[in-house]
Amino acid sequence: MRRLPPLAALRAFEAAARTENFTAAAAELGMTQAAISYQVRALEDRLGAPLFLRERGRVRLTPLGARLLPSLSGAFDAIETAFAAHRQDDEALLT
Repeated sequence: MRRLPPLAALRAFEAAARTENFTAAAAELGMTQAAISYQVRALEDRLGAPLFLRERGRVRLTPLGARLLPSLSGAFDAIETAFAAHRQDDEALLT
């Protein structure tokens, strides 16, 4: 059994880290800024350490957040690629 944090929290963290802004992450994921903040806080609580330094209008990654971001972004890229291949096969099918 995998002991992963909730996928919603990981998606929220990854989007917020890339954009350095909870509001931009919320718009990207179709969530509210409060929902992004809640998911990130839940992930931070689970890890027992902050992932962001919160500043007015933007957030900056802590060293822990900076270590996690490349691996998580790569994982989401791999998932996207897997589904893109299926989508291409499906679109090529004549019905």
